[in-house]
Amino acid sequence: MVLVYIDQADQQIKKSSLEAMSYGAAIAKQLGCDVAALVLGTVQDNLADLGKNGAQKVFHLKNESLNTLDVKLHSNLIATAAKNANATVVVFAHNINGKAIAPAVAVKLEAGLVTGASSLPNTENGFVVTKTVFSGKAFASIQIDTPIKVIAINQNSFGVVAYENAAAVEEINIPIPAASIKITKVEKVEGEIPLTEASLVVSGGRGLKGPEHWGILLDLAKSLGAATACSRPVSDSDWRPHHEHVGQTGIQIAPNLYIAIGISGAIQHLAGVNRSKTIVVINKDPEAPFFKAADYGVIGDAFEIVPALSAAILKMKSNA
Repeated sequence: MVLVYIDQADQQIKKSSLEAMSYGAAIAKQLGCDVAALVLGTVQDNLADLGKNGAQKVFHLKNESLNTLDVKLHSNLIATAAKNANATVVVFAHNINGKAIAPAVAVKLEAGLVTGASSLPNTENGFVVTKTVFSGKAFASIQIDTPIKVIAINQNSFGVVAYENAAAVEEINIPIPAASIKITKVEKVEGEIPLTEASLVVSGGRGLKGPEHWGILLDLAKSLGAATACSRPVSDSDWRPHHEHVGQTGIQIAPNLYIAIGISGAIQHLAGVNRSKTIVVINKDPEAPFFKAADYGVIGDAFEIVPALSAAILKMKSNA
């Protein structure tokens, strides 16, 4: 069996987990075995709908204490569930939680591990998984020889596949040990699209010259329904909050569309966004390194281009 861990936030299933579910279903088809989802905690979504992403069955350990991540606790429960289901492959999304949990589960299952997988495994001669290395600048093929395999799939590298079946939901009962951490305070960013889940991202750099000019970027993001981000110098200068910083030392994202405004494109920034499906760069410097990585580039003054772009998008929507 292939078992897919379904990550959640605020009792809502994350989009990255739906992609992991589709990826796990594709592996199960390769191996000729069943595929199931594993959900910990309480969620508001209809779990049977995971069948639309490939799940045949959903194992649900329903307990509110599991709604907040505790790596030690969650990894123990996932490993136990995998053993009970006789799973030979366990799949995670390679997001913040997956990066923490997958290695711990692999240790408990004595399983080979590949994180940052970018495609389906090659099972013609063994079990070989391709992953990104060197901040996405190269690929490595890794063969897993252990009986149990753990894979964490890069976000937006496989896609969410639609199926027509509904999954059977089964509540499971696994003893829940005492939590190893105690949460004393939670601070949430309200009213924003989480960067790690966003399909569209509009990002700004020092080329916007100061926080007082950020309105044009926010208007563009609003017209597109996009999340907002920034480069490290911007967050270091307190022009924008640090949770918007994307890059090698910030949040690593993989949206369908990434629009970079006034960002030169240093290698550290590219390492956090180079898995974007489409990159659009707006910069008045024709020698900006970012143009080499861009799918589309606009050379010009952002203070003229961005408002015109927002107006054109709004006009198009009003005429639709």
